[in-house]
Amino acid sequence: MPRFALKIEYDGGPFAGWQAQADRDSVQGAVETALAALDAGFRDGARIAAAGRTDAGVHATGQVATADLLRDWDGFRLAEALNWHLKPAPVAVLAAARVPDDFHARFSALGRRYRFRLLARRAPATHDRGRVWQIGHALDADAMRAGAAHLIGRHDFTTFRSTMCQSASPVKTLDGITITEHAVPHGTEYRFDLWARSFLHNQVRSIVGTLERVGAGAWPADRVAEALAACDRAACGPVCPPQGLYLSGVDYAADPFT
Repeated sequence: MPRFALKIEYDGGPFAGWQAQADRDSVQGAVETALAALDAGFRDGARIAAAGRTDAGVHATGQVATADLLRDWDGFRLAEALNWHLKPAPVAVLAAARVPDDFHARFSALGRRYRFRLLARRAPATHDRGRVWQIGHALDADAMRAGAAHLIGRHDFTTFRSTMCQSASPVKTLDGITITEHAVPHGTEYRFDLWARSFLHNQVRSIVGTLERVGAGAWPADRVAEALAACDRAACGPVCPPQGLYLSGVDYAADPFT
């Protein structure tokens, strides 16, 4: 059976997350329903595998999934056909490509990238409602960068890990965090870009929520190091809401879409 990689973009707002659920709408379910309209194998209960299982309300601009199909499609035509059948769901297949049989969206991934968008302004978000976390006060980006520096490298991230996390170990290597400021009408958007081989459940949202406290002046930057060293979930700052979080990309030894 030919294997295909799919690069997928979606608005996570209407979904209960990526993973298929029997009684709730999911991104995986939407894509598999579209595949079932094109391929007999998916009418028999075949599943796709994703690079990351995003939570309810979390978006993606660069999710990757693999699917084994009965038909050997041209990649462009497969993406076009899937997008036709995905309408009107807020899900799009940006690209589809034939890949080797040993390529796997999750297990072949060398790294994952997330972006968190935080909007600081008094007026309510309109065009970006549901796609950013909005607060009413400006932040000190330099202080947040100083706090973030304590998290780079290999650490026990128990403090920044959900109690429901199923990872075998809390030890992860965070390769980098950048925080950039972007002027918007009557406010500022802060973009947090984080990259690592893999992340713990709620790790990004926990980190951004904690750094917001630093940027707001409620925490000194050094308290981030103290929270990390505590290896105690109670030492974490507030966990920020999901709507500002995006799975922005997945890295492989060779990009399957080029």
